[in-house]
Amino acid sequence: MKNIIPILGATALFMASCQGGTAKKTQAKIDSTIITNASAKPDSILCYQYIKNRDTATLSLKTKDNKVTGTLGYNLYEKDKNAGTITGIIKGDTIIANYIFQSEGKTSIREVAFLKKGDQIAEGFGDVEEVKGETKFKDLSKLKFDGSMNFDKIDCK
Repeated sequence: MKNIIPILGATALFMASCQGGTAKKTQAKIDSTIITNASAKPDSILCYQYIKNRDTATLSLKTKDNKVTGTLGYNLYEKDKNAGTITGIIKGDTIIANYIFQSEGKTSIREVAFLKKGDQIAEGFGDVEEVKGETKFKDLSKLKFDGSMNFDKIDCK
């Protein structure tokens, strides 16, 4: 009888330690799931910045389904600074949007295009024309994403 009490005590300790390990594994799995889901929010805001010599530009994007909204601003050396909003659509890894901005006290609308490349977004350029007071690309299939203006992903402020 005296031998059975220490055996029962050891068994109880062993079972308690097994439960603690399972609880820790379960909590780690829950924490991992929360982190994964938090970083994969479809409507989170992503921010990008372009810097070259004295030129800078910033871009913030909020996506939902295949639609995108955000802000865009250019501060190019010896050119007028402009800033405004973008609204557009996402086709695969390409964003086509209207950029509505203020420059020289005037509101303008210009079509913009961006191509996602990993943690960068490259701005696309091509021939443009004016249609009903808005600057539009003549042919979206001929846009060039040559890397002349690559935005790097940054932390949003």
